[in-house]
Parts: sequence; C-alpha cells; structure tokens
Amino acid sequence: MPMQPKVPFIDLKEQYRVLKPSIDARIQAVLDHGQYIMGPEVAELESCLAEYVGVEHCVGASSGTDTMMMALMAIGVGPGDEVITSPFSFIASAEVVSLVGATPVFVDIDPTTYNINSDLIEAAITERTKAIIPVSLYGQCADFDEINAIALRHNLVVVEDGAQSFGAEYKGKKSCGLSSVGSTSFFPSKPLGCYGDGGALFTNDQALADAFRQLRIHGQSSRYHHPIIGINGRLDTLQAAVLLSKMERFEQEVEARQNVATRYRELVSIQCPTVVLPYLHSHNVSVYAQFTIRVDNRDAVRQKMIDNGVPVAVHYPVAINRQPAYQNTVEAGSTPVSDEMASKVLSLPMGPDLDSESQEMIVSTLASVLRDTA
Repeated sequence: MPMQPKVPFIDLKEQYRVLKPSIDARIQAVLDHGQYIMGPEVAELESCLAEYVGVEHCVGASSGTDTMMMALMAIGVGPGDEVITSPFSFIASAEVVSLVGATPVFVDIDPTTYNINSDLIEAAITERTKAIIPVSLYGQCADFDEINAIALRHNLVVVEDGAQSFGAEYKGKKSCGLSSVGSTSFFPSKPLGCYGDGGALFTNDQALADAFRQLRIHGQSSRYHHPIIGINGRLDTLQAAVLLSKMERFEQEVEARQNVATRYRELVSIQCPTVVLPYLHSHNVSVYAQFTIRVDNRDAVRQKMIDNGVPVAVHYPVAINRQPAYQNTVEAGSTPVSDEMASKVLSLPMGPDLDSESQEMIVSTLASVLRDTA
C-alpha cells in the first residue's frame, strides 16, 4: 500500500505562508470594493504582466485553454483550416483547434527538449495551414527564431502555448513575447498560479488585443451590442488579486526553481547515472514548471516511488494524437519520438520552496527504486 507522501508534488501551502499578508490584504481589498468581475485589479495585473513580458498588451482571461481558443478566434481560424502543433502536451493545445472547427496537424518533437521539432514543421504545411502553436514544454521555450521564420515564409500566425513557461527566456526575451501571440495559464500548479483557473494573452498588435478584449465578454463592443460571437472568458478579480501578490515574489521564485533544478542535476548525475536529465539549450532560461527525467521501466519506477512516499507524475503518458478523440483521424500522423517519450518521462516534485534535504530524500529513493526495478 502506498505511503503517505513525504513531500508535496508542489508546495502551494508554503508559498501561501510566505505571501499570506500580501495575499490576504489583496483579497480583502476586493471583498471591500465588491467588483468581482473585471474589477480594478484585472487592469492592474494586465499592466504588470505586459511590462514583465515586454509587450504592449496583456489581456487576462478565464483559463489558459480559453486564451488559446480566443487567440485562434481572433486570427480567424475555423472550419477547413489546419493548425500545426505538438502531440506531446496536454490535450488543450489541440483541443482548442478542434473547438473552433479546424484540424490539428501533429508534428513530432525534438527528443532532447520535448518541444516541437522545427525541422519537421515546413513539410507539414499545406494550403489550409493557418497557424502554428508551439508548446514551450516543461518551462523551456521552443525554437522560436526558426518557427517564426517558417511562419513568415508561409504567411502564418504563431501562437505560443506558454502555459508551462511563463517566466522563461529565449535569447534574452521572455516567454509569451516571442511571437505574434503568447498565451499562458494561471492554473494553481503553474510557475505563476492563481487559486483557481485563469490565463492571459500577450501581443504587440493593437487590433488583436482589441479582439481579445471583445471576445472575452461574449463578443461585446458596448453594453448589449455584440458584433461577433465570443465567450465568457473573463478573469475573476479575486484571481487577479492573488496573482498581483504572487508577482511580488515571482522573480525570486524563478531563480529558486533554477537552483532546485541545479541541485537535482548534481544529485541525480551522481546517484542515478542511467537517468536522462532535462536538456537545456544555452540560449534558454527555463522556469522548470516540471523537472522531468527519462527512465526505463517508467511505470514500475513511478509506482514504486509513490509506494515509498514520493509523489511523481507523468507529463504525458499518451501523445495527444493517440487519444481516443484523435487516434482514428488521418491527421493523427506518425509521431514515433512522442510515443517513445510518453513511455519514459517522469516528473519529480518541483517548486521554488523545495529544500535540499527533501531533494536528497527524493533522489536517494529514486536511486533505490532504480536498483530494484533494473
């Protein structure tokens, strides 16, 4: 029978303890003014996030899934169109394409970074291709110079799925500010997470920003006037308040995540030499949304880690194009690298407040489990 977890997979309680005075005060301010929908904290957060990313416009929304769908709606993706994306991600990356009536086209990943293989993108472009959605997985940005160059040659829009990479950098520029549109998620376990669902869109294009703002309020341009079909995609004021508090500490947390990753690398390389560690390009700064390793006998290793009180996770056990919703379609495609990685990846507990003693326990348990399952 599995032991009670010795450490949390991500310690949101400790993060709240550190930020409690600020978070409580921010929430109380919302309770006092009572503007729970589109209150002043939403605009304040948008300004803060736009400045952080280095773009002109940020538009807060109800979730990272809704932001991706709004981005596709704003650029006119619909029935008959195709959108190229990665099969190695959470299903939302492709789901939003299907929800607007278009077809996701899956391009396999780079086996070192797990991001979409930019060398394979151009061959997947057809006359129906409208956009590319690169996923910046595990906290490391995709190859945006090459992807943007391909998009420019073929008149495509690039929408970064930065749900796991907010705070990361690519060649000195922040994730979500690397392409035509950036999208992120504020799901609680993300690098910058709220206390429910939330997300944001980023762009330097005024027309797109205006479209995002209209789409998130049912396509409304003025009260009860709806020139276009939109969604209920607003970011709650309470969530904006929580995020404003968390931004006070966010840069420290990004640095702390990198320190945790460095300790993991040192410990794992010594105690578990057969494990494949995350690969980081020299021009990238990862925010390590997950610290994901590769192991043989992954399912057995995962279960034994849990049995020994170490919570681990698999991101992701099945490529999107192998999901029942997609596996019988012609567009599912051949993605051997994604299929292989799905059978080997394992995410260890990760977070800015993970202490060295806990990491030593996690890695020593991993070393023992690897010996037992060899």
